[in-house]
Amino acid sequence: MSLPDDLRGAAFTDVSLRGARFTRANFSGVVMRAVDVGGTDIDAPWLLDGESALLVNGVDVVPFVEAELDRRFPGRSERRAQDPDGLRAAWAKVEAAWATITERVPEGAQDVSVDGEWSFAETLRHLVMATDTWLRGAVLGVEKPYHPLGMPNAEYETDGHDMAVFTFGTPPYAEVLRARADRVAMVRDFLATVTEEDLAVVRANPWAPDHQETTLACLHTILEEEWEHLRYATRDLATVTS
Repeated sequence: MSLPDDLRGAAFTDVSLRGARFTRANFSGVVMRAVDVGGTDIDAPWLLDGESALLVNGVDVVPFVEAELDRRFPGRSERRAQDPDGLRAAWAKVEAAWATITERVPEGAQDVSVDGEWSFAETLRHLVMATDTWLRGAVLGVEKPYHPLGMPNAEYETDGHDMAVFTFGTPPYAEVLRARADRVAMVRDFLATVTEEDLAVVRANPWAPDHQETTLACLHTILEEEWEHLRYATRDLATVTS
């Protein structure tokens, strides 16, 4: 995909990018030599162990990053469970982790944005949308799957979807919590009766209908969304509460 400011193949020599910030930028295949990276902060949710590499001085650091994240977030390592029992256990860990962090959010802090990122309430709203996309829409086949409090991501508007379905602004936090609890229960109820055969059923990818995904792949996407956004929320809540 060509971006508006496409710098593919560009060379930067003897330049300073000190303090620069890159958001939704593609750095795949970038080569850096003799660079000063002290204090660099990289957040790459698609850094998956065994599927990509990030070399630092010739060492692939992805397995170390993955292992550390699994240590910090007990239950995260189960997000790629392959069978119904494993998925049910994995989802129970997700619910427990989110319940713990939700209880820690101070009164009035749920709508605070840190460094331009989503607030805690907005993060919960995005997870409502993620569940609607991959479970209600892709798996359950609901024609109009989206809850109005769902939070679309930055790319959603460019995909030709109707943005009018969503509520923008800052809705009451109690309503956000109700919507989120409803979607969490929806996943739990689906997993309670899912079978091996159900997991193998092929669905249309909600963002690329010409591509196919299994029910299992859709559930894995939901689990990935849950753990990645828990990481973001934990990071930003530490700043808010300090």
